Amino acid sequence: MNLNDKIYIAGHKGLVGSAIVKQLELRGFTNLIMRTHIEIDLTNQAQVQDFFKRENPDYVILAAAKVGGIHANNTYPADFIYQNMMIEANVINSAYESKVNRLLFLGSTCIYPKAVEQPMCEDALLTGVLESTNEPYALAKIAGIKLCESYNRQYGTDFRSVMPTNLYGINDNFHPENSHVIPALMQRFHQAKINNDPEVVVWGTGNAMREFLYVDDMAHASLFVLELDEQTYKANTQPMLSHINVGTGKDMAIHEMAETMKQVVGYQGKVIFDTTRPDGALRKLVNISKLTKMGWTYNTSIEAGLKETYRWYTNNLGKNRGLF
Repeated sequence: MNLNDKIYIAGHKGLVGSAIVKQLELRGFTNLIMRTHIEIDLTNQAQVQDFFKRENPDYVILAAAKVGGIHANNTYPADFIYQNMMIEANVINSAYESKVNRLLFLGSTCIYPKAVEQPMCEDALLTGVLESTNEPYALAKIAGIKLCESYNRQYGTDFRSVMPTNLYGINDNFHPENSHVIPALMQRFHQAKINNDPEVVVWGTGNAMREFLYVDDMAHASLFVLELDEQTYKANTQPMLSHINVGTGKDMAIHEMAETMKQVVGYQGKVIFDTTRPDGALRKLVNISKLTKMGWTYNTSIEAGLKETYRWYTNNLGKNRGLF
């Protein structure tokens, strides 16, 4: 990509989109196109088509999505599948019609079956039943991958997909009911610290293993894949198996993450594990050998990432994104 290329970042205010914008700006890209939901409704086909005709971007990064935790997915399943599929279909089709040079679609490792072998490899896609709690969201993300592949096969486009593991970091959603595990726990530990609560309760045994990737590393990986030369990309993917996992390749027990969170926040009380609550999957880790082979590795440790996230969280309390 050239520094003056016109790059449209859909979802520029979200967790990943904002990190991608920050990295592009740091690298000197100046022709970035960004629109809020108020300015363009990506679920509206006519609005998206008009936008692409006006702007005619060279590159598209599709980071826009309706996201949330288990509670949100269970409460609003129709919203999750409809909105995400409409966003993907509209943006990907308009990118094709506008003849963009390249598009990058951001998915999620929830696309893999519930009983998948660990670490999760790309070829595990569509080999089993999905986790029921976020099936609508997962199906929408699978559809996004297949849209990219189908347009590539039929029209010769260069649309690529990356599937990140559990992400966290600056600009995360800290809503008490609709957030993911790290922002939810960070908020819980912070409130306990402020209130001098004697203990913080964490659901489950604490033995479940999870992988966490700092969002700046995800942004770096996204641009790495987007900028791969076509020969290298095609040599490491298949036309109908083209998505690439992004993660650290390392997992940790929830109790380890909770203890690290306790130290970062500065909470002095006890951490209690409610074993009457479910652990969920015992282990979730992605196989990143494909991405590693192409030359990418993560940079941010969980301690460093949590410190940076907590610094941002405390500086922005009450301002936005469910911060309390």
